Amino acid sequence: MINLDSFKVLKKLSVEKIQIESKKVKASYTIEKLTGEVASFELIYSYDQAYFSKNDPNDVNLASMMLAQVALNYGLFFDVIEFNGLYDKTDQQFIKHMTENTSREILTNKLLIKNEFLKSPFDNLQAEKSERYTQAKLVFTNTQFEHLTLQKEETESDLNKYAILSSGGKDSLLTYGIIKEIGEPYPVFINEAGRHWFTAVNSHRYYKTIEPNTAKPWCNSDRLFNWMLKQFPFIKENYAGIRADIYPIRLWTVAVFLFGVLPIARKKGIGNILIGDEYDTTVKGNMAGITHYSALYDQSKYFDNAMTRYYRSKGWKIYQFSVLRSLSELLIMKILIERYPELQKQQVSCHAAHEFNGRMYPCGKCEKCRRIIGMMKSLDGLPENCGYNETQINYGLAALASKSIKQIGSDAAHLYFLLLEKNLIEPNDFTTKVAKKHAEILKLRFDQERSNLDDLPKHIRKPLFDILKQHADGTVKRMNNKWVEIDMNDNFINNTKYKFDEK
Repeated sequence: MINLDSFKVLKKLSVEKIQIESKKVKASYTIEKLTGEVASFELIYSYDQAYFSKNDPNDVNLASMMLAQVALNYGLFFDVIEFNGLYDKTDQQFIKHMTENTSREILTNKLLIKNEFLKSPFDNLQAEKSERYTQAKLVFTNTQFEHLTLQKEETESDLNKYAILSSGGKDSLLTYGIIKEIGEPYPVFINEAGRHWFTAVNSHRYYKTIEPNTAKPWCNSDRLFNWMLKQFPFIKENYAGIRADIYPIRLWTVAVFLFGVLPIARKKGIGNILIGDEYDTTVKGNMAGITHYSALYDQSKYFDNAMTRYYRSKGWKIYQFSVLRSLSELLIMKILIERYPELQKQQVSCHAAHEFNGRMYPCGKCEKCRRIIGMMKSLDGLPENCGYNETQINYGLAALASKSIKQIGSDAAHLYFLLLEKNLIEPNDFTTKVAKKHAEILKLRFDQERSNLDDLPKHIRKPLFDILKQHADGTVKRMNNKWVEIDMNDNFINNTKYKFDEK
């Protein structure tokens, strides 16, 4: 019989042998198997400018935290995970808390659901509530940096500077367009060693011609994630050939890239870190009494707020948030098309993108592609602008008429309503059943959970909403389980206190 203990298949993971150069940091991920066999892989972050000194305790500390993040995905699978570096109590508490949170997310959203990457009988785990889900004992040691004394930093930052975790997706493109109007943007592209970088190539090349603050650190985390999969006997050997919209087991991914942004933010005195997450990425779920975040924790407002608390505890005056929380995916697409058409042309929202004549193009076949095609057509946009050809557009629309998409119910319903209204897809049992008008989808939405002004710093509110309201069909607030029209005036914008304002 398979239980959670069955997944504890390796003896020890050590994040160790940290090396620090001015433009590069790296560490060894060393695995000790139950047989005593040892294997290792080197995780690397590299930069085109000097951000680190091996004699600066705070630089060593940040490097230690950067290099630790991948390991937070594996708390279910080892007896022991050792972090050998320079960590203070704030760091250790953060790692322990986020490892536990990630263990719970992986259990509920990878191991207890239909996951085609899992071998039999590991795909037959039954839900069982527990006080703690991380099975590994987390150990912190410091065998390399005992000569360094770490003290809390008290740094200043410029609230007009915004680091943007960037890619070729519509969310980061829109975030950049907005910030370029109201502040000083610093788009940071984490160049992964794998094919995921394909989605960012077009936008990065474009930014390099228009934005002098563009940065592109390199990281081989993608290779490390794949190497780790080979160590687990419950993952199918042919995992690389399985076409799926999910990763096999990992769910602590955004932080791996985000920590790669922090050296730039600290050295350049940047006061804001932005991740492009919309309304529907803050979700709470429950499985057999086990609460979780529906595999979206690192895209939720809870993650942003946890990171801001962490920065404050470290003495860094940095706020992390999204400027898109009040927007649906469809409204993001609308604003990008209408206000920033040149940015929209750089969009590649497809993880199976390919190169042709030096430019990246979407596959036109996956769920993400048909969703983008459907949204653009419903908004009278041109999918051709971001690389879709006529055959792909026709295929995408036909697929929408028979296959569901990954959007929350009201968003999907309104998209299908628009597609039917404009005769872009055929009316059938599926499309007529799912289609329903939800006018709030193209409005700015506020509620007590997903989109609340107390999660948004005051310094950005007015310039942000002055832009957004020009493209939205109005503003609504959730009251008594209904969407109620409200006036987006200065009183509404400023009346709510930001939860991290200085007291």
